[in-house]
Amino acid sequence: MNQEAVVYTATDATAVTTPEQGMLRQVLAYNPHLMLVRHQFTKGWVGALHSHPHHQLVYVTRGHIRFEAEGKSWEMRAGDSVVVNGDVEHKASAIEDSEALDIFTPYRQDYA
Repeated sequence: MNQEAVVYTATDATAVTTPEQGMLRQVLAYNPHLMLVRHQFTKGWVGALHSHPHHQLVYVTRGHIRFEAEGKSWEMRAGDSVVVNGDVEHKASAIEDSEALDIFTPYRQDYA
């Protein structure tokens, strides 16, 4: 784990993974307190309902997704954002090809 005061991450030097069909994940800069992750979704992708102890901020940079939590649903487009507290069940799906930036606190060891 990087304990430096400033952590720089070049996008083209960071691996892109496919944790599930229809999703690409790129872990960007992080330290023990924060993690920035880029997710790209193919139209029709449906994520599983899940929760994790990390607080999460989702910012849609491109496309159109549906985000669901606590019995509510939001259709999100570029520029929209949502914050989800840790341990809250949530899920997302892609209405069209989309990209979102996720910020987690603390960082996710399972992504690092």
